Amino acid sequence: MSILDLRPEQKSSAVKDSIERHLVLGLGKSLKEATLQDWYRATALTARDVVTRRWLNVRPSNKELGKKRVYYLSIEFLIGRLLFSVLTSLDLVDEVREALADFGVSLDDVRKVEPDAALGNGGLGRLAACYLDSMTSVGIPAYGYGIRYEHGLFAQRFRDGWQEEYPELWLKTGNPWELTRPEKEYEIGFGGSVEGAEDNPENPGPAVWTPTDTVIATTHDVPVIGWRGEHANILRLWGARPIDPIRLSAFNEGDYVGAMSAKIQAEAITRILYPNDHTPQGQELRLRQEYFFTAASLADIVRRHMEQVGDIRKLSAFAAIQLNDTHPAIAVAELMRILVDLHGLSWHEAWTITRETISFTNHTLLPEALEKWPVALFGRILPRHLQIIYLINWHHLKNARTKDFADDGFLFRISLIDESGDKAVRMAHLAYVGSHHVNGVSQLHTELLKETVFQDLAKVAPTVIVNKTNGIAFRRWLHEANPALAKLIADTIGDAFMSDPTRLLDLERYATDASFVAQFEKIRQQNKTALAKVVREASNVQLDASALFDVQIKRIHEYKRQCLNLLEAIACYLDIKDEPHRDVLPRVKILSGKAAPGYARAKLIIKLANDIARVVNNDPAVGDKLKVVFVPNYNVSLAEVLIPAADLSEQISTAGMEASGTGNMKLALNGALTIGTLDGANIEIRERVGAENFFLFGMTADQVAEKKQDRVPGGDAVQHSQRLQRVIEALSSGLFSPDDDSRYHPLIADLLVFDPYMTCLDFEDYWRAQREVDAHRRNPAAWWKASILNTARMAWFSSDRAVREYADDIWRIPLSHPGNDR
Repeated sequence: MSILDLRPEQKSSAVKDSIERHLVLGLGKSLKEATLQDWYRATALTARDVVTRRWLNVRPSNKELGKKRVYYLSIEFLIGRLLFSVLTSLDLVDEVREALADFGVSLDDVRKVEPDAALGNGGLGRLAACYLDSMTSVGIPAYGYGIRYEHGLFAQRFRDGWQEEYPELWLKTGNPWELTRPEKEYEIGFGGSVEGAEDNPENPGPAVWTPTDTVIATTHDVPVIGWRGEHANILRLWGARPIDPIRLSAFNEGDYVGAMSAKIQAEAITRILYPNDHTPQGQELRLRQEYFFTAASLADIVRRHMEQVGDIRKLSAFAAIQLNDTHPAIAVAELMRILVDLHGLSWHEAWTITRETISFTNHTLLPEALEKWPVALFGRILPRHLQIIYLINWHHLKNARTKDFADDGFLFRISLIDESGDKAVRMAHLAYVGSHHVNGVSQLHTELLKETVFQDLAKVAPTVIVNKTNGIAFRRWLHEANPALAKLIADTIGDAFMSDPTRLLDLERYATDASFVAQFEKIRQQNKTALAKVVREASNVQLDASALFDVQIKRIHEYKRQCLNLLEAIACYLDIKDEPHRDVLPRVKILSGKAAPGYARAKLIIKLANDIARVVNNDPAVGDKLKVVFVPNYNVSLAEVLIPAADLSEQISTAGMEASGTGNMKLALNGALTIGTLDGANIEIRERVGAENFFLFGMTADQVAEKKQDRVPGGDAVQHSQRLQRVIEALSSGLFSPDDDSRYHPLIADLLVFDPYMTCLDFEDYWRAQREVDAHRRNPAAWWKASILNTARMAWFSSDRAVREYADDIWRIPLSHPGNDR
């Protein structure tokens, strides 16, 4: 019997017995010698037992009822720490807390021992985790498929303000959440030769691909539990190992390194998230990585389907494969290979099944993120897949030529092969033509997809473009990250909002209730004090928790405009220096995020933040009027501290470049007011929370496009802004880099000559909006009313809503719909 099935008075005893059993018999530790790490593992194994049992109970009913499954392929799953999340979903927090206390152990201490799973980097991976959580909570049978990275992206540290990358050792003590499945391993091939392919492109037949290089995909399952433990799914992560771990002949001849070469090459595939692809070797590793996890996932999907259904032609009726961005786009060619080469289907039948099964989420408009692979590399690593892609392209272009408007320029733009230089495979194009639906992730992003990236493809391919605005796992980002606020809300309007987030709207009438506002403000202050402690430990900077906490937490990229935030910080600093006795609203600018190891400009922006912080924070004339901190090693656990403490949310990307953003949703849900552009989901957030509760600035996407077309230099904006001139002069003079006064000259040159991200052009309007923030903050009643209304009106941005829309419109899975989308 599961612990969940016991009477309330029996649960604590059963939990205690399970923890002790895992500790003593599973880990071989006595109660006296057990460390916090041991207590964490024993507690996690206890929780995993409950989740696994639930999954084993749910799985047969899915099979018997013939339910369609969703298979969510994502190269990232940023799941964060699991212990408290799982216990919360199982409603076992109190029982576990009591059981551990009986052993003289604190649950709060135990949960801090768990490392963040290094399975992702930013919004893409966190979205995948939120969606898997919500699919499970609303009862959609699903598998998440990803890679079991040994070291993730990297652990970020600073040396003299510069980012340095170190391995994330999250698996150093093992992962108690995962279940290995040695009986479900797959051989994944690379390279080799292809024989037997017919020359007739009208109806190509099967071929035999003989790879020269094969690795084994090993299976590691992480059970996922839904809200209140009613449903369970699986996150299946692939590890890599060689077929032969060691070449004994080489070892016996003394070539110890050569004997291990196959092992090293295989394991490199799952060692690091996003290997630097600025070198040919890095490109090859990344292509291998993407094919490896996609091929293993499709092999697993087809195996399960054949075991349970037995007819490959019915695949689309029982499987919905969602590609989370272009990383798994090779699934289109791989599924065609499986259907034609391994199952003997005709080309046209296979293509119909492929398109009916696969759908594709696009997350970006940036050309560098719309992956392209050199044809020469692709053909060497995946020769059969290149043949298939050329065949898909042949049919695709043949169809396009029947259109009156399809001149050579049009065919060039829609081709799956980019021939503008060295030939390259366009993965976004492949994903588009091979999917029945393509979706953007905010209203603006979807419209821009139709008008730009996929404008031409939409004229000839039958693919349907729809919008599915992103959502977040609100229970994780409110109930777990901000438990005091969640309790206040539950005490005020009841706890029905935990199952139906639309009930949060009932909070609106308390936005001016003096008692509620006072409690809401007190909780924010407590969260800010907790964050100040984290900052002090990480950066040795003392923060005044009564100051306005201005937070920008994102991957470091020029279009996300951390640079704009920092230029305004310099302007504030110079103003304070001019009039040190002037009354200034105290503000703390908090930034956090990682720069890709090969992205030199992003690393320079981090260095700038740390240089500004060093000068500002140590200037006695400034004191607590302004502080700047860059908190290292941003991850889910750090976000759970930063987000509940934020007063102001910086969502300042160049309009038309951010697909959606989900950090903006988490911050607004916790009551932070947003300063932002009309970009991504900011537009919909502003519509929902009210324009009066959002600080808007900047050009629109259309205006940005016009400025880019006219190539308006940032220097024009600088000439018209004395304030910005002073900021640029301060940077140029070495005020923030006395050891190297030319350090920021390349950054300044970009801003003045072209300013591709409109940093200078938007600066004055950003400054204006920030002074509106100051004025609003000086009116506490107005500020806290707006803050509470942000929390109350963010219900629509739940990932529960988002996955229900996917189920209705894309996956074609019937669901009951509790609540409504008020």
